[in-house]
Formats: sequence, structure tokens, C-alpha cells
Amino acid sequence: MSELRADIAYVRDTGERPRYYANAHEKDTIVLAPAEMPIADMRGQETSLDVEGCVLVRHRTEVADFADPQQIEQIHLAEIEALLKQVTGCDAVAVSPRGILRFSEKSGKTGSSDNSHPARFAHVDVSAPTGVQFRQQTAPEGRAIARSAQYNVWRAISGAPQDVPLALCDARSVAGPEMIEADAIFDPPGGAPEFSFEGYVVAHHPGHRWMWFSDMTPDEAIIFKTSESDPARAQCIPHVAFDNPLAPEDCPPRVSMEMRASCYWFA
Repeated sequence: MSELRADIAYVRDTGERPRYYANAHEKDTIVLAPAEMPIADMRGQETSLDVEGCVLVRHRTEVADFADPQQIEQIHLAEIEALLKQVTGCDAVAVSPRGILRFSEKSGKTGSSDNSHPARFAHVDVSAPTGVQFRQQTAPEGRAIARSAQYNVWRAISGAPQDVPLALCDARSVAGPEMIEADAIFDPPGGAPEFSFEGYVVAHHPGHRWMWFSDMTPDEAIIFKTSESDPARAQCIPHVAFDNPLAPEDCPPRVSMEMRASCYWFA
């Protein structure tokens, strides 16, 4: 297993509740505190959604244009539902109806669409209480739920290598106090009303074990856990975009698509 060293953009705990915006990052109150950390390349290594909290899977898609909302709705939602049922063994999946297309800064497209900035600070999409709330909102009616979990399915559609890949923190190395409650504020373009929910930003902890998957292709995806009802399994997985020191100057700018979903196991 190879390893590189790179800056992880941690967040300083100032004692005040941070807030961050999907688009208007000039309004963020986050104070970055980068720390150089080893990041292990897990390609070829076995990982588990319930232990480390992430897996790399082969997954071909029939989507030709990830910027086309109709293709996401008509093709990709069903693909993600089938993938998560296969990988997790769950009984039902509720997939968020829109994907999140992100661009590395070198592309010149960062900020060109809603929520299109790469995640430049360590965070978890939803806090544990928010995860409970979201899973309850999309739970199948009339069924007793034995277990539920939320996942993010992340795909690099620009090809290998990635100049700004995704780093994920092994769930077993998360202590807990470094997870800072924060307000994630969504400010859609076009004057639509803002909305927000609670997530986590992540302060430095020397025991963190960071992972990445090198040279991802469009026929692969990372699945990682964002919340979980079973306390014995991996919970909220910190993740962050980082600058790849191994990427050549002429590599394609990273373009990625992420889909979010809740999975349910019936009693």
C-alpha cells in the first residue's frame, strides 16, 4: 500500500459555531487550519462500508451527460438505487433527485453551477441528528425499519489522474470531539429561498488515518457513509478535496458527480 503526504484542510475550533455556504463562500465563517497528513492509497486494498466507512466499486453508467438533469433523473437515479441495493444488501433506497457536479479550480468552471466548488475543508455532509431527521423523512411508509444509513456515491467523470481527488478519514480513527457542529447553508442561484441544516466540520486530530483511491475512472465510484442508525457500524465519514502532489501539470481538471441516498433494512 503506497502513501503520499498532502495538506488536509482542517477547520480551527474557534469556540463559535461555523457556517458555510454552497455558493457564496465569501460569507463562510470557517477558519482553515491545514495540516500535512499521510494519505494511504487504498486501491487494491479491501475496505468495508461498516468498518473504514468507504469502498471503491466498479460501476458502469449509461449517463452520457452528467450536466443534463433529465439524464440524472431518468437514468442515474435507478442506477444508484440498484448499486446500493447490491452493495449494502438493503431492502429499499431513497435517492436524492439531483446530482452534485463539481469542478476543480483548474477547470475554470468552479462556481459555474449550483454547489459546484470542490469541498475544500474537512467535513461531514450531515450531523448525526440531521441524518436521523433526513432518514425519517424518506423512510418507506407502512414498514418497520430495523436499520437505516445514508451514503454518498462519488464518481470522477473527467478521467485519470485527478488533480484534486477525494480524501476520506477511516471511521475507526475519528475520536469525536474534533467533529464541530456547523450550519450548512444552501443558497440556490436565481433568488430561490435559502435553506440550511446541521453538518460537521472537522478539526485536526493527529490520530486520523486518511485514505484515497488513485487514478479513478468514470466506470468506478466511491461509496462512503454519511450517517448510520447502528452505533456498532462506521458512522459519519470526514472527507475533503486535496491537491494531489503526484498529478502531472497537464492532467485533466477533476470533474466529479456525487449522488446521495438513504438505505433501509426492514424488520
